[in-house]
Amino acid sequence: MYIPAHFNEDRTAVLHALIKAGGLATLVSMTEDGMIASHAPMMLDPEPAPYGTLVGHLAKANPHARLANAAIQTLVIFHGPDGYITPSYYAAKQEHGKVVPTWNYTAIHAYGTLEVFDDPARLLAVVTRLTNQYETSRSAPWAVSDAPDDFVQGMLRGIVGISLPIARLEGKVKMSQNRPAADQTGVIDGLRADGQSGLAAAVAQAVAKS
Repeated sequence: MYIPAHFNEDRTAVLHALIKAGGLATLVSMTEDGMIASHAPMMLDPEPAPYGTLVGHLAKANPHARLANAAIQTLVIFHGPDGYITPSYYAAKQEHGKVVPTWNYTAIHAYGTLEVFDDPARLLAVVTRLTNQYETSRSAPWAVSDAPDDFVQGMLRGIVGISLPIARLEGKVKMSQNRPAADQTGVIDGLRADGQSGLAAAVAQAVAKS
């Protein structure tokens, strides 16, 4: 990934937090027939240090699980808030007009060798943990144990687990850090004023933090 110095994020703790907030991942692997990509929520385990391990699951029918070349690293991509930035936000537009549109975004790339597993107990632990992660905040959370055991076991037979110990981790947080302070303030105020979506507010918050 091309990462100008302004936008480089290499603090592991920050990258881990962005991964956890991102949830849905894009997996890109090489096969004998070319690249293959899949989309799945993945969780982060802190071990082994320093980068940890990504864990999730795919449908057993998904060819990604059986065709990924174990000799070549898989790339896992997470995205954070993103959005269009109009030049109208910039103070510089009024000063000299030499401004153009851009796109603010956050991207995390994790690289490692993809492991596939089908042990029922391990799979159950993965789907239970993933479910709990997104159900816990609900007023009446659903649990895997709410479904009949024979049904759950049948569903587990239809998936495979995936694990990727992270060998390399890089992050790009492009949130107007290359703009003067007045332009950054204009971006924050402009996004908040437009207020067309929660995503605009998330980008404004990210710019304010950068």
